[in-house]
Amino acid sequence: MSVINPICAPLFEPQWSAAPVAEPQWYAVHTRSRHEKFVVNQLERRGIKTFLPLISEVHRWSDRRKVVRLPLFSCYAFVHMRLLPEFWYTVMQTNGVLRFVGACGEGIPIPESQIENLRALLSSDVPYALCPFLQVGERVRIRGGALDGIEGLLIARNGDRTLVISVEPIQRSIAVRIDQYHVEAI
Repeated sequence: MSVINPICAPLFEPQWSAAPVAEPQWYAVHTRSRHEKFVVNQLERRGIKTFLPLISEVHRWSDRRKVVRLPLFSCYAFVHMRLLPEFWYTVMQTNGVLRFVGACGEGIPIPESQIENLRALLSSDVPYALCPFLQVGERVRIRGGALDGIEGLLIARNGDRTLVISVEPIQRSIAVRIDQYHVEAI
């Protein structure tokens, strides 16, 4: 016998508390472990625009080394769609998708600027690192250089200035050192 959460019952079918969104927006979907690429391929085949930030890592085996492309945020992918029942069901019926990130499985829109900031950073040659999700700090925008216009939280570590770019609904962040960049408060 399963226990059903009365607030989100049933979990796999949202109550559509908010009016459906007519304009496409970005949403995060939680996937099964190591199914991110598979989910993105299936959704693209079904006509849903996706974004899966990937990083390159060198993996070593006893006989060889190989560069592999891995998801930046394990178990998450992003979809760009209108939050209408037919699209929601299409995503949820995709093998490997567990749920939308948000209250009762409905999905929380991710601001376009957060997705664009991720794309801009990943397309640059600036080194970055994953870091814990932070909610405190001052929001800043980089002015000038290869990262011009990227926004995030400014933090200091051992005297170094670091910009944290966060995707709030999935509580994941990446950090990039910005010692040589001019930043302005937003």
